[in-house]
Amino acid sequence: MSTEIPQAGDPATPLLGLLPAMNNPAPERADAARNRRKILDAAARIVAEDGPQAVTMNQVAHASGIGVGTVYRRFGDVSQLLWALLDDRERQFQEAYMSGPPPLGPGAPAEARLDAFLDALVDRVGEQREILLAAHSAAPRARYHSGAYRVMHTHVALLIGRLRPGSDSTLLAHLLLASFSPDVMHHLAVERELSADRLKEGVRELLRLRV
Repeated sequence: MSTEIPQAGDPATPLLGLLPAMNNPAPERADAARNRRKILDAAARIVAEDGPQAVTMNQVAHASGIGVGTVYRRFGDVSQLLWALLDDRERQFQEAYMSGPPPLGPGAPAEARLDAFLDALVDRVGEQREILLAAHSAAPRARYHSGAYRVMHTHVALLIGRLRPGSDSTLLAHLLLASFSPDVMHHLAVERELSADRLKEGVRELLRLRV
C-alpha cells in the first residue's frame, strides 16, 4: 500500500512548508554570531585536515583568533563543540536543498533535484565522515530519530513520490538513505578506497533500480 504525501514542487504545497524544520538557535548579537562562525569554521578546518581527534579548545581558539575563554564559554568542551559543528553543517545543507538555487534547491525537475541531493549528500558525509561515524558508533539508531534525518527523509520521499506516483515513497526513501549510513560510507570510502565520484555513480545506479 502506498503512502500518500504532498507532491514536491506543487505551488499549493511549497516544499518549505512541508518539511519539519530543525530547531532554530536563539538570536545572537552580531559580534557573538561572528565569533560563533569563526569558531565553527576553525573547528571544521581542523577536522578536515587532521580528524576530530585533533580538535582541542586551544587549537580552535588559535585557529579562529578567538580567546580560549570565549571558546569554552560558548561550547563548554570539545564534544559539545563537535556536536555544534555537525548541527551547523546540517543547517547549511538543509538550507541548500530547501531554499537554495536549483538543481539542489527548488526550481528543477524532481529527477534532477534528487540526483543533486544525493550527490551533495555523498560530499557531506565524506566531509563529516569521522564525526558522523563516531556519533553513529555511540548511538547507532539515534540517526533515525533526529530532526536532520526526518527532514532529509521527507524531502527524498517527496521527490520519489513525484517521480513514481503510487509507490511507497516513504519506504523507498528510507531504503535509499540507508546507503548513507556512516559505517557503510566509511567502509566504501576508506576500506574499499572508492572515490566520491564512484560513490555518486553507484548511488545513481541504485536509484535507477529503486525508482
